[in-house]
Amino acid sequence: MDQEKTAACIRDGKAVLGIELGSTRIKAVLIDENHTPIASGDHAWENRLENGIWTYSLEDIWGGLQDSYARLVLDVEKKYGVVLTELKAIGISAMMHGYMAFDEKGELMVPFRTWRNTITEEAAAKLSEAFDFNVPQRWSIAHLYQAVLNGEEHVGRISYLSTLACYLQWKLTGQRVAGIGEASGMFPIDSETMDYDARMLDRFDELVADRGFSWKIREILPKVLVAGEDAGCLTKEGAALLDVYGRLKPGIPLCPPEGDAGTGMAATRSVAKRTGNVSAGTSVFAMIVLEKALSKVYPEIDMVTTPSGDPVAMVHCNNCTSDLNAWVNLFREFAESFGVDVDMNRLFSVLYNKALEGEKDCGGLIAYNYYSGEPVTGFEEGRPLFLRRPDSRLSLANFMRTHLYASLATLKIGLDILLKQEDVKIDSITGHGGLFKTKGVGQSILAAAMNAPISVMETAGEGGAWGVALLAAYMAKKEPGQSLSEYLDTRVFTGMNAETMEPDPADVAGFDAYTAQYKASLAAERGAVDTLKLS
Repeated sequence: MDQEKTAACIRDGKAVLGIELGSTRIKAVLIDENHTPIASGDHAWENRLENGIWTYSLEDIWGGLQDSYARLVLDVEKKYGVVLTELKAIGISAMMHGYMAFDEKGELMVPFRTWRNTITEEAAAKLSEAFDFNVPQRWSIAHLYQAVLNGEEHVGRISYLSTLACYLQWKLTGQRVAGIGEASGMFPIDSETMDYDARMLDRFDELVADRGFSWKIREILPKVLVAGEDAGCLTKEGAALLDVYGRLKPGIPLCPPEGDAGTGMAATRSVAKRTGNVSAGTSVFAMIVLEKALSKVYPEIDMVTTPSGDPVAMVHCNNCTSDLNAWVNLFREFAESFGVDVDMNRLFSVLYNKALEGEKDCGGLIAYNYYSGEPVTGFEEGRPLFLRRPDSRLSLANFMRTHLYASLATLKIGLDILLKQEDVKIDSITGHGGLFKTKGVGQSILAAAMNAPISVMETAGEGGAWGVALLAAYMAKKEPGQSLSEYLDTRVFTGMNAETMEPDPADVAGFDAYTAQYKASLAAERGAVDTLKLS
């Protein structure tokens, strides 16, 4: 679509907006009628550790959302000379899980508890036993039940239990709804009824019956919607919250709010059975759409859904690139100390490619990238840690390869259950997120971890904001009876280029050897957590 046609698309209100609030970046993406990104805006932010809780303030949330949208508006005006006032549809996404509890006046009663917190071990264990279903620590229901067990005063006054995406949807549209993929990270889903599991809802009410709360769990959770359903329209108040310039018109339809897992599935065409994707950024998770149920419950495997409600096995790890990025920044500081002005994209590229020269097993080096707890390996807190023996071969290549392996090692431990123990069949895996920006490197490391071919699309860098824009476009433009998978196949990804990399058997063997030593040395990470106390 040429410049003039793109400007007309925007002017006529035919463009679709997707916004995703990730862990370190809020990104807004505008797409045209061909689903191609035509403008964007972003805002960098970081969670903070306050009183032992990883959180973002409401000021952080709204300031960041408004800034990312304002930057998109300026990008539109600069590129096309058009003032953005109307849209075909909007999609809102955010990091999944966590805990936002509101009273009947709509006031947040305790600071937002993000997915990164590992403070619900007792609740998660008790719910998993009661439900006969793995309930991870980061899920909303685990946070709620832990607050119950802790005797927190606010629990009895809850009117609405929300995630970040559902909170934004509520404020923008007035609707208390959740896309089914987002809802599946709050409370277990029944894919037959496309709603919360009724048996488990009843069981939860039984568990808290002696507390005398005025609410039932059904009453405080958002309503579940599947992809393509109407999820409300932008209100006058919502438009004012999003657009500080006051030019965006109300009445724009919004699709169901989805989490970053669901938008990643949409952005990688991974919503059909036997497909999967790996999202690797601040956290890393793999999503595999299942043909059949797993043989048993695994604490390392979360059961969630696609945006259409199909069952998905998810391996979620809290830590991925944060420690790797910290080391790259150390090399930047080193270079700048010599007066060298460093281009960060080139620095990442050079160091990542250097890792490909390293020994397949990293020469005896081990790294743990645990900035926060890691439930897959049983850690409630984390301490970044680098280990080597006196006879290990310390080189830049081995060092960088070690930290790339570390970014995916915990994920591999969980995926080995699916691929080796459950013999789950996969036709395609697509990687997306920051780890894959340097061409071929993260892709080859993931291929080694999974011993499977990995594809990376040319849109890999667009991420979840583009994915939720696709979900919004699907809601607005789908044909009657057209499934999300069909829409993505026939309307979005036709002719789109993807590069596929087969696993190198030597890399696979090397990563297996590294993982064996990684698991054997977890006691060192435990010692670091126990002895290096947070200030």
